[in-house]
Amino acid sequence: MAEHAHDHDHHGHRHSHGGGGHSHGGGGHVHAPASFGRAFAIGIALNVAFVIIEAIYGFASESMALVADAGHNLSDVLGLLVAWIASVLVKRSPTPRFTYGLRGSSILAALFNAVFLLVATGAIAWEAAVRLLAPEPQPVAGLTVMVVAGIGILINGLTAWLFASGKGSDINIRGAYLHMLADAAVSAGVVVTGLIIVLTGAAWIDPLVSLVIAGLIIWATWGLLRDSVVMSLSAVPPGIDPAAVGAYLRARAGVTDLHDLHIWPMSTTEIALTAHLVMGPGHPGNGFLIATAEELRTRFGIGHTTLQIEEAGGPACPLAGDCTV
Repeated sequence: MAEHAHDHDHHGHRHSHGGGGHSHGGGGHVHAPASFGRAFAIGIALNVAFVIIEAIYGFASESMALVADAGHNLSDVLGLLVAWIASVLVKRSPTPRFTYGLRGSSILAALFNAVFLLVATGAIAWEAAVRLLAPEPQPVAGLTVMVVAGIGILINGLTAWLFASGKGSDINIRGAYLHMLADAAVSAGVVVTGLIIVLTGAAWIDPLVSLVIAGLIIWATWGLLRDSVVMSLSAVPPGIDPAAVGAYLRARAGVTDLHDLHIWPMSTTEIALTAHLVMGPGHPGNGFLIATAEELRTRFGIGHTTLQIEEAGGPACPLAGDCTV
């Protein structure tokens, strides 16, 4: 993809903008964000229908595991909806106020999904604990539980598969994938619960399995929460070594010093960089800027580069708020 350099003489900046790519494993292969609109639409439709069916049969069969699973699926419907909206918003063009567009909405969506999933799981665990400690366990229709939960495995497994191709490159899609995978695991656990109840009549196993599944969901969601919080704080994305980026820029021909290097995620798939390069007298030329931005894009997966050129021998950091490297 061609790079474009733009000069802004009144600010003394040189901006070089690459394609909005992201990289796998620290750079080298850059891909455009994929569209998962159909996956979101199918996933939401299937899960809304299943939530209704599962809730009806859950209350009818007195199964806390089914009701918990229905509540978990309902939270994931909302999570999918938020993720879908974010995937659309990231494509909005920049405006005078939102100069990067709404790319950051995908990070907020991932953070929301992680927090909401943990809250919903906590509510399920609380209700399961209350039932487990009750003096008389409620009778549960084990066969009904098995059949309904079995349908849930198929629906959630199919929905997770729809997002599988994007789980390694977009944390927002990864959140949707994890939600659906967690739901499939919950449904599998509920099937086992129903089987045990049918074979033994031990109704207390229903809330116990709900607690175990809640713990597994929390464990699986922790990584999503950690990564989305780090991204929302504009930390250097995983897989990018800031020292390596700094060493590359310092090694460029004509560069005598480097300061104010910042690398942060613009969205869940795009990475931005700004830096001040100290160079000798004279304009380095657009070729220098284009080549540098292209190398940053292909080597590190940084798709939006802004470089400020400062003349060697001038005052330190004349146009920067600080001089951090």
